Amino acid sequence: MDILIQILVTGLTLGAMYALASVGLALIFGTLGMFNMAHGLFMTIGAYAAFSLSGYLGLVLPVGLLIAMAAGALIGVLTHLLIVRFMLTGPNFETNVMVATAGLAILLQDVLLKIFGAYPFTQPVKVEGTIRLAGVAITLQSVVIVAVALVLISAIAFLLLRTRFGMTIRATAMNREAAELMGVRTTRVYLQVMGLAGALAGAAGLMISSLTTLSPQMGGDPLLKAFVICVVAGLGNVWGAGICAFALGLLEATVQFEFGVRFGFPVMLLLVILVLVWRPQGLFGRERVVRL
Repeated sequence: MDILIQILVTGLTLGAMYALASVGLALIFGTLGMFNMAHGLFMTIGAYAAFSLSGYLGLVLPVGLLIAMAAGALIGVLTHLLIVRFMLTGPNFETNVMVATAGLAILLQDVLLKIFGAYPFTQPVKVEGTIRLAGVAITLQSVVIVAVALVLISAIAFLLLRTRFGMTIRATAMNREAAELMGVRTTRVYLQVMGLAGALAGAAGLMISSLTTLSPQMGGDPLLKAFVICVVAGLGNVWGAGICAFALGLLEATVQFEFGVRFGFPVMLLLVILVLVWRPQGLFGRERVVRL
């Protein structure tokens, strides 16, 4: 029982962090049809923003979370205004925007290296202490991470399903031209989606850095795993990404316990291969019929 509880706690914590990272990535892909290669740096910038201000203001976790989300949203909005919006109507948008955002990620990482250096820091914006469940010690930060992920993902679900703003996002994702004919200002929707995804990335960065370390390279591994989750769920499927994040987090925790930490990610990659062979559109994706 102790082992099972530990695996569940570890898996849910990993899944919560992956969900925050992958839902934003899926939201961007589903709405704009682009894979944001700078999404990992959005996480890093959010974590560094909370880290930087904590030294001056002594931030508690709720305020630090808001700062991280605001920083992520800001860099997401700037990315759209300075790069993405000029490429939307151009040829080969999907390929060109991947190259552009990859270049942006390299630039932002280099800026962080120049400002903070390559030495990793401990994230001070977190909750200290442990609780015991059936004799198993569980850190309060793990509980906070799961709670934050559930609250934010529930808020996104409410936003997309129950508000007029969410309706415009879903309409734009389904058919941009039809949405424009119905009076939807798709350029504004794209800007808002980039800001929303950036806010989720900032929250993910703060949560991830609170359990690991804070460094300019910290966004690379979460970005790769978020992409894996989006592929398994079906590219652009926000709900599937959230479900698969928790499922793959539990799977990774189980594999790490049974076979060792180094086997967790290879098993996830093997799962991607099997899913692509069995269901190329992903577990929750829909097959598209192209008529020639």
